[in-house]
Amino acid sequence: MRDVVIIGSGCAGLTAAIYAARANLMPLVIRGIEAGGQLTLTTLVENYPGYPKGVQGPELIEMMQKQATEFGAEFLEGNVTRADLSSRPFVLEVGETRLETRTLIIASGASARLLGL
Repeated sequence: MRDVVIIGSGCAGLTAAIYAARANLMPLVIRGIEAGGQLTLTTLVENYPGYPKGVQGPELIEMMQKQATEFGAEFLEGNVTRADLSSRPFVLEVGETRLETRTLIIASGASARLLGL
């Protein structure tokens, strides 16, 4: 049984993981199809606080993941294939793995739709 499971490993998911880990909730972050979210495809991020000259998207994600790990967050590769949210604990399936959690944070983000131009 987990206290917190987070679906998504982009900025929102990693921020949630950092806060949950600092609260000693030992969160599990499920990294999906686009591990790290859209920032892994982004070059220069100029609007993130603390980087006056900007930061590369993949570097920012890497630093956030390291920070979450440092505080105790765990990571699981895979996609949620089934979720039963009708009662607690919530039950998730990630491939063959069955997870139960008291709290679920869904930070699945979005996928870019490239125009192919």
